[in-house]
Amino acid sequence: MDNLLEVGTKQLRELFHARARRKFNRGLNQNQKGLTKKLRKSKREAAVGDKPEAVKTHLRDAIIVPEMIGSIVGVHNGKGFTNVEIKVIYIYIYFFFIRN
Repeated sequence: MDNLLEVGTKQLRELFHARARRKFNRGLNQNQKGLTKKLRKSKREAAVGDKPEAVKTHLRDAIIVPEMIGSIVGVHNGKGFTNVEIKVIYIYIYFFFIRN
């Protein structure tokens, strides 16, 4: 896991599938950048050894990157929010593929 966090963006893109690679080459939109900022803030404010507070989002098409590992995201499913803890096995996939 430590190796994934140290990987640069160019090396990270090589690990993605074609659709995700295209999305990252074109750049992330403001909503996805905002989600990443909120996740960083949530992890920073969490006490040592505690889980961070859930961050709610409607961005089901956001791709999970290594810096999101350990965060809790409330993904909207059309009816309500489903809390998902981001794990290493979820890297490089979209939020809408995760089922709890």
